[in-house]
Amino acid sequence: MAKYIGPVCKLCRREGEKLFLKGDRCFTPKCAFQRRSFAPGQHGKSGGRGRGGMGRESDYGRQLRAKQRARRVYGVLERQFRRYYETARGRHGLTGLNLLQILESRMDNIVYRLGFASSRAQARLLVTHGHFTVNGRRTDVPSMLLAPGDALQVREGSRQISYFKQLMTDAGSRTFPAWLNRDVSNLVGTLQRLPERAEIDGSLDEQLIVEYYSR
Repeated sequence: MAKYIGPVCKLCRREGEKLFLKGDRCFTPKCAFQRRSFAPGQHGKSGGRGRGGMGRESDYGRQLRAKQRARRVYGVLERQFRRYYETARGRHGLTGLNLLQILESRMDNIVYRLGFASSRAQARLLVTHGHFTVNGRRTDVPSMLLAPGDALQVREGSRQISYFKQLMTDAGSRTFPAWLNRDVSNLVGTLQRLPERAEIDGSLDEQLIVEYYSR
């Protein structure tokens, strides 16, 4: 299973904004982006093309940045992201919205959205270790796509782990979107429907992503 294993704070600095890839740490003074908000690399401090430095960003540059940002927010590598785009293009409706809905329906994202993990990276780790079931069947595939009506639940054997014992207390204070349903006492969540565009991160520009792949 391929995944990015480099320093994630550099990804935030490259995009010029917090992507909240480290969960709770991103809200503390330890956040690397707060201390070094400039882009990484030799010319980071001086600025670059399209970042208030050497000139205006090209259309291709804006499209690339939109695609890279979405990839990094959801923790998806290029080949898999391209497959998601092809799947979205084959569905009825708007390709850009279809793509975002596919990304939102990933199992690791659902775990994160339910408040069972503080970041998508942590959610991916919990899923990989087999702590969850989908419709009663244990699964350890973070990229598994859930469909409306699917129920995700913490395994009975995993509930004795201190993390999940504490989660029953902590998760109640974490918000979750309207397209999901959550029962904290039983550590179960249900995908009620696919999210509408207004319920997905507004800083993502799906139209630029479609333009990038349509070149």
